Amino acid sequence: MDHRSAQFLAPARDFTMQLHASRQGARLGRELAAVWLRSRELTRPVADTALQLVAELAANAVLHGRVPGRDFLLELHITDRDRALRIEATDTRGERLPPAPAQSPPPDSEHGRGLVLVEALADRWGVAEGPVPRKTVWAEIDLVPEHGRPCAGGPGGLSQGTDGEKGPLQAPPLPPVGQPHPVG
Repeated sequence: MDHRSAQFLAPARDFTMQLHASRQGARLGRELAAVWLRSRELTRPVADTALQLVAELAANAVLHGRVPGRDFLLELHITDRDRALRIEATDTRGERLPPAPAQSPPPDSEHGRGLVLVEALADRWGVAEGPVPRKTVWAEIDLVPEHGRPCAGGPGGLSQGTDGEKGPLQAPPLPPVGQPHPVG
């Protein structure tokens, strides 16, 4: 390839970006995730939901998980044989775990609705601890309806738990540092 012609590459299966733990880093992560999501040819409702989840998880990572001099990691993966999109934000404040289930703030509060939105938009979400000092907050969106779950695949999907609650689930273990994320 030279400077006179453009050569398009196949879209990457995973999106992984280490970003500065600041509002600018969160915004850049959201913008880069939007480009990656466009390359995946997802439906508009799924892509919009994914971008809202990216925005909330990245904002929480830089607001509640920021340690001066440390970055945060934003990852998006198509998992489970192309049936789900997993969004992860990893920060270095492992001791500051989000409340489970997400709690609504007082009506006059200007902050505190991020995890309430994550819980409402995601089909599943949760927290994975470690390795020290890290934690990863993740959310998943089903990409295709599953048998018996006609509304899965975006906002308004059926509740995931057997008791009708959509609270956080235990996350699978993270791969060792430097190893690729396993995909289904």
